Formats: sequence, C-alpha cells, structure tokens
Amino acid sequence: MTIVNGRCSAARERKMPEITVSMAEGRTDEQKAGMMRDITQALVKNLGVDADAVVIQINEAPLRHKMKGGKTFVERAAAAKK
Repeated sequence: MTIVNGRCSAARERKMPEITVSMAEGRTDEQKAGMMRDITQALVKNLGVDADAVVIQINEAPLRHKMKGGKTFVERAAAAKK
C-alpha cells in the first residue's frame, strides 16, 4: 500500500485537506473505512481541521497491474507459494 499523498490547493490547504491513497486491491470495505476514519482523525488532531472538511479517496489497482522488483504482485504471490 502506498501511504497518503496530500493534495490541496494553496488557498484551501488549511481548510480542506484532500488525501489520495493508492493501494493494491484486496482489502475489505470495513478495512478501508477504518483506515479512512483513522486518517481523518489524524488530520483533525494534527492539522486542526474539522472532520467534515477532510476528503479521502482510495485508488485501488488489481494485483496484476502493480509491480515491484520487476514482477507483478500476482507473480510475486505465485513465487512465494513455491
């Protein structure tokens, strides 16, 4: 999972942080919701923004569309089973 890249326009940076999380598919909706709640609370605590101002988006990629070390995550999983 790639950790949080904040994207904000300069004028709205303090009021509306927008967070994009890029990760491989495979987590449950409950796991993703919990992660987004935790990120929201971290921004409320550390940036002093209202939770209602926080926007979080998850971009998921199929394991066959993500690569590390020259092998897709599907290939890496298959190699780990051998």
